[in-house]
Amino acid sequence: MQNLASYLDHTLLKPEATAKDIERLCAEARQYHFHSVCVNSSRIVQAYSLLEESSVVVAAVVGFPLGAMDKDAKRFETELAVDLGAEEIDLVLNIGRLKDGDDAYVLRELRDVVEAASERVVKVILETCLLTREEIIRACHLTVDSGAKFVKTSTGFGKAGATIEDVQLMREAVGPDFGVKASGGIRDRATAEAMIAAGATRLGTSASVAIVTGQAASATY
Repeated sequence: MQNLASYLDHTLLKPEATAKDIERLCAEARQYHFHSVCVNSSRIVQAYSLLEESSVVVAAVVGFPLGAMDKDAKRFETELAVDLGAEEIDLVLNIGRLKDGDDAYVLRELRDVVEAASERVVKVILETCLLTREEIIRACHLTVDSGAKFVKTSTGFGKAGATIEDVQLMREAVGPDFGVKASGGIRDRATAEAMIAAGATRLGTSASVAIVTGQAASATY
């Protein structure tokens, strides 16, 4: 296994997060060499300025956390995030439209965001706790077809987070070479390593420091 820190998107998406919280997030990311920090769009500029001379990239969420807004709003939000300095986009797909069987709408939305991201990595959040096995598979296939680079389990704001079974299913659905990100409820090294063994190539967590140092964590994401 490669260095565990390089799998981690160090995440802070709580609405009450302050500038000092973002400063600490970025300092930790630099210290431990995490792959990225993942923030809300109003914090992109701050995070980018704090990480500009490091190897840590800035990821921003789009359509977060519900995914239910119009696709044009998601496209605009993506364009704005890119303009502000985001280097990766974590997009919540439209769960209701997927459940409607409106695959054409979902695919168009995903392709619009991929285009707006202008060759930056797009990770599509499925919120697997709300989906059936068949819906997860369909969402994975649509994500692959869209040109995005990752499927992702969860927002961390749903009724449940990542499970080994969902990660294994997603890996099977997208094939061996596509990105799979597990997020939600990953709070310790054993869980992180289990998710990677199941097929995850990226992990989203606010407990990144605890995971790499072996400390106890009380993170909710």
